Amino acid sequence: MAIPWIVPTLTTHGQIEGWLAGLALLLLASYLGAYVALFALLGARLWRAGDALSLAALPALWVALEWLRAHLITGFPWSPAAHAWIDLPGALPLAAWIGAYGVSALVLLPPLGLARALVARRATPWALALLLPAALLPIGARWASGAPARGLPVPATIVQPNTPNRPFFDAAVNERDYRRLIELSTPACRPGTLLLWPESAAWPRAFPRYPGLVADLAALGERGCGVLFNSPWEEGAKTYNSVLLRAPGGEMARADKRHLVPFGEYVPLRSLFPFLGTLARMSGDFSAADSIALLDWRSARLGAAVCYEVVFPAEVAELVRAGATALVTVTNDAWYGDTAAPWQHLRAAQFRAAESRRWLLRAAITGISARIAPDGEIWGAVGVGEQGTLDASFQPRTDLSPYTRAPWLVPLLCTLFAAAARLRLALRPAG
Repeated sequence: MAIPWIVPTLTTHGQIEGWLAGLALLLLASYLGAYVALFALLGARLWRAGDALSLAALPALWVALEWLRAHLITGFPWSPAAHAWIDLPGALPLAAWIGAYGVSALVLLPPLGLARALVARRATPWALALLLPAALLPIGARWASGAPARGLPVPATIVQPNTPNRPFFDAAVNERDYRRLIELSTPACRPGTLLLWPESAAWPRAFPRYPGLVADLAALGERGCGVLFNSPWEEGAKTYNSVLLRAPGGEMARADKRHLVPFGEYVPLRSLFPFLGTLARMSGDFSAADSIALLDWRSARLGAAVCYEVVFPAEVAELVRAGATALVTVTNDAWYGDTAAPWQHLRAAQFRAAESRRWLLRAAITGISARIAPDGEIWGAVGVGEQGTLDASFQPRTDLSPYTRAPWLVPLLCTLFAAAARLRLALRPAG
């Protein structure tokens, strides 16, 4: 199962009763399973038709449903089929052309071809299904990454304090956790270097209301480094989940989270169903940003994704089209406990780097922090449950990958192709 972390997250950190957390897992799993059921329902006739066009429409239908899942009811594009090929040479750089959606289609082809070969008792369908991935993956491995970046690297360091999410607040323990963050940051703070702190690293110290945080950031600035960090930001009646960048001279830049987590950062439909607020009593009350803001640091323009935002391909592509020359994502994966979720989340970040041909720096409070190259490969990481710092120097890039230019193109073509194949069968004369 891809989402077992739902239960420990809700019970330990959301303070929801175990039976209710189990019910939430069942409901979410049923919702996600409905897409598989819909694939089976819509794809059954395509499968029975058995001709090459109908069989080719099945991977396209799967992609259409993944695209729908990424948008319907706020979207939940977690663990698409493409992630199964994360370690297959060529798959990640090929995403710069066809995105994770296109890679998902390629993932579906070989098993469908094998199944048809077994049913038909001939190897031709499997051979044909292997032909396209066998042709495209070497191209991806050799040429899809584009021209190498030019210019001097920008020094950066990721700080991973390994601060767990604690179900109950203890001021003394929290102070020790915060001091560990500062102790890791101070020796890593060199002139011209950008320090990246994970999401919630200074919690509950909000900037600029907490004098100690302001003073520590100023002290780091005096050493010559900048700090990119996460903090709630109040503006009028609204509160944003923000990424802030403090330069050595005290200048501040801010980017607010645009895609909030339902029942985590806000309660949807609270006005219509007030009881939802009592069920999700630990939920935040954040507002979503309605525009893109980039963070300027030296020669780079940083596009920031806060935690969950990095799983949305089109939204990260939007940052790059807006001018981001490198990407950063800050996350608090301690919520997930001892599950596969941190690795699942990391795979999404790898695909976003490869799709956009951008360096992506991932700062995670308990891991996995990573320096991800423009081809999606990991060039350094701090593992789950470890503390330390990671050299995350990167080179800004200004080129736009084919996928970034039109992230909607491949899923739209797949949707139209699948619909046309189904319509063709529906219009076919009986008998």
